[in-house]
Amino acid sequence: MIQKIFVALLFVMALAACNNPSQPASDGSGTVSKPLIVCTTGMIADGVQQLVGDRAEVVALMGPGVDPHLYKATQGDLTRLRKADAIIYNGLHLEGKMQDILEKLAREKRVYAVTSEIPRELLIQDPDNQGNFDPHIWFDVALWAQAFKGVHHFLTLSFPAMATDLQQNADFLQTTLQNLHQTQKRVLEKIPAEKRILVTAHDAFQYFGRAYDVQVESLQGISTASEYGLRDIARIVDLITEKQLPAVFIESSISPRSLNAVVEGCAKNGHTVRIGGELYSDAMGVPGSGAESFKGTVLHNLNTITAALLQ
Repeated sequence: MIQKIFVALLFVMALAACNNPSQPASDGSGTVSKPLIVCTTGMIADGVQQLVGDRAEVVALMGPGVDPHLYKATQGDLTRLRKADAIIYNGLHLEGKMQDILEKLAREKRVYAVTSEIPRELLIQDPDNQGNFDPHIWFDVALWAQAFKGVHHFLTLSFPAMATDLQQNADFLQTTLQNLHQTQKRVLEKIPAEKRILVTAHDAFQYFGRAYDVQVESLQGISTASEYGLRDIARIVDLITEKQLPAVFIESSISPRSLNAVVEGCAKNGHTVRIGGELYSDAMGVPGSGAESFKGTVLHNLNTITAALLQ
């Protein structure tokens, strides 16, 4: 009887260890493997990597140039999600069709939406979908910093053994993001207010516009799944011609076709407008581009916008 009780206790202890993501796992050779944290976007993975340092393996499902609105999970993604010790995603339907998968996984795993702790009054309503919010909060760097306070708390609860390192790294990350936020404000103020108008393919930059006093205009709605038509092109062409704007901007994760139509329309109106450069909206840059980190992405966009609109 005593032997049976002892065996049962061992089984319960083993099961608890398997279900506890803060418990390091062994690869069978005696080497303790690092926890696996799966993130959806590169922006999230970059911040999480800064928080955990070398204490965990961080994987981003969506790489450079990938549009999260239209992304469909692959079999490899599902395998990574099943193996993950923690999963972190943006939320507010940025991940489109993956949202249901992530919500189901939250019933059995540690899953966290970066936007979940942002007060609703700080979110921007989606004008095309009543009751939904714009998910592109990272364009307001101060709001992104606030969101990552929640990520820090989630990781501390998930991996308590990392608490000290997480706190130190979180302090550094918050300082970095706040400095980045102030840099953007200072630089963008140099653009005359009447020229501080950002024209892009889809409506990803509203948080950017609100935070840094920039008027933002776009052809498509918040999701790239939305359609645009000749009326949308005509509206943007008229605005550019009236304001005599020097440039419009394509995005790395979206076809430039729509904005090429805008440039052609402006030419027919007698106004020359050029493509001012490529912005990173829903994805970061490839390694070596200078935009492979969140900070690099922000500075690339800032430099591209100011260089084009100050001409």
